[in-house]
Amino acid sequence: MLQPSNYSLVLFLQFLLLSYDLLVNSFSELLRAAPAVQLVLFIIQDIAILFNVIIIFLMFFNTFVFQAGLVNLLFHKFKGTILLSAAYLALSISFHIWIMNLRWRDSGRFIWTEGLQTLFVFQRLVAVLYCYFYKRTAVHLGDPLFYQDSLWLRQEFAHFRG
Repeated sequence: MLQPSNYSLVLFLQFLLLSYDLLVNSFSELLRAAPAVQLVLFIIQDIAILFNVIIIFLMFFNTFVFQAGLVNLLFHKFKGTILLSAAYLALSISFHIWIMNLRWRDSGRFIWTEGLQTLFVFQRLVAVLYCYFYKRTAVHLGDPLFYQDSLWLRQEFAHFRG
């Protein structure tokens, strides 16, 4: 079970990684003239997203619900976050690869193809949804219902069983 002090630390780490993601999404275009710096920021951003996904799954594994064998309950309750996280990671990596391929040789030129603009818009829209659902899931996983036996858990177990 996550102790309150450990949960605070994990929540702080998650919000720190989300904040870094937000900062890179907001200000990476200002570093267009320095493609190597932009590449490093993008790599760290993708790793931060991956770490956030790993942390959420570790929090899932730590719950009593998971240990009781109700993996389906966790998946159904948080599938939006899981799917959005995967989609956001894929869109971010795709966007970073595409933009770095276009700008690596000539960073002075302003290059925005229609496909890149479309990917940019989708990546930023999914980023907003990802932040919202991820924060909601991280806070929701702090609920004591997930870490102890309760009437709610027994009802859910009966619902999934029969």
